[in-house]
Amino acid sequence: MGAVRRQETERGRAAAEAVLSGAAAGAGPVLPGAGPDAWTAFDQELRSYPRYRCDAADRPEAALCHPDGRIRQQALSAPRPTPELVAIRCADWAPAVRRRARRVLADLLAADPLSALLRLTPLVLRLGRREQGAWALELFEGALRAAAGGPALAALHDSPDLPARRLAARIAVEAVAAADAAGAGAAELRELARRAAAEHDPATGRTWTDAALALAAASAGGPDAEAVDTLLGGHVPMVRSAGVTLLRRAGRAAEAGRYLGDRSGLVRACARWAVRQDGGDPYALTRAHVTGAGLATTAAAVLGFAECAGREDAPLLRALTDHPVGAVRAGAVTGLRLLDTYDAALLEPLLDDPCPAVARAVALSLSGSADRPSTDRLLERVRPARPPHTRRAAYRLLRARGGMPALRASVELLADGDPGLRALAAHTVRAWNWQYALHTGETDAAELGGLLRRSAEAFDAYQLGLRLRRIGLRE
Repeated sequence: MGAVRRQETERGRAAAEAVLSGAAAGAGPVLPGAGPDAWTAFDQELRSYPRYRCDAADRPEAALCHPDGRIRQQALSAPRPTPELVAIRCADWAPAVRRRARRVLADLLAADPLSALLRLTPLVLRLGRREQGAWALELFEGALRAAAGGPALAALHDSPDLPARRLAARIAVEAVAAADAAGAGAAELRELARRAAAEHDPATGRTWTDAALALAAASAGGPDAEAVDTLLGGHVPMVRSAGVTLLRRAGRAAEAGRYLGDRSGLVRACARWAVRQDGGDPYALTRAHVTGAGLATTAAAVLGFAECAGREDAPLLRALTDHPVGAVRAGAVTGLRLLDTYDAALLEPLLDDPCPAVARAVALSLSGSADRPSTDRLLERVRPARPPHTRRAAYRLLRARGGMPALRASVELLADGDPGLRALAAHTVRAWNWQYALHTGETDAAELGGLLRRSAEAFDAYQLGLRLRRIGLRE
């Protein structure tokens, strides 16, 4: 559960407690502007309380969430029941409650479709996963399809709720596909491209992009130039890769070389294909990016070159590990790994690089190499005096090596100042096979017992005692 969902859930529980305690007395809304997770948590919290507590609450929301189904059913007949709770009751386990709630929700939707769709669609999508939740979901999907092109669907395209935005995109795309048979053209393609380029969610971006590609393929005159340019500027790699793919159909394949250094590997792969289809040489173009032939070298350009290069190009990448830009140094290290070239003598000093990306790339490269730095040098790098990114990289290599040095380092890092390192060390200590460690010959029961007691905060009392007994020690 993400942080926002946790906050919404806690908000719903707090509101339920306020209703039961009388702190929410009055006629004001109980959860103004709340999201679907807050409302479902509010309902669940109220229904989990003993009946006598809900009987004591004087808010109508308490009756709509009462543990007694007869009271919930009666509350649905009250004037202006809370729409969110009406929607929740449509998925109620009691058939009589469901039937009445569904009549009320249908009336709400018929009376003010715009308000109901904007307010309740995110919640209805969550409820659709429940056993009895399909009815409301089908009702709202039908209303949105009937209002395709209207203000409700347009507003949901920009909804902060991700499932609602995805649903709106699917419905809009269906409408465009139906209109295509009647002659949809450049304007529709540009709108689809604009939506795709502005989208940050990969799934929604793909929905818009696929529709744009289908419409472009159906165009007899080739894809619209403005739409192609819009796709090329998209946030999501899938969108930019679609723009690169369309360059060839638009007669602009010569422009594909610009995207050989894109930050996304997917876009770079599409650019290589487009360059080859146009008779070009991606290797020569990407090499020009990293040799500084009038072009600025970037980390993505280095990766693009490594994806085209062979092992004979390793010296060029090794030279780039001295580049003044940290991101380029990190790209060079990653490029050497892509070429399956591991040079421990070159890479080990880069664990101390001031750029965290370089240290991460070195740790990833050396984790797959048999020629890792010595344990002593790695242990020296996890000391508190070292920068956090150096400690993380060295610890990653210690964990890849395994054995008692990794366990000793993990116990030391339980008190580290970096929260991420502390969490990883605690996970390592809890997952360690302490009993098996006795049979490796690297340690004895006395040292293991000392390490376990120093790690006590990572275990509950039972788990700590169990591990001590397994290695032959008392608690």
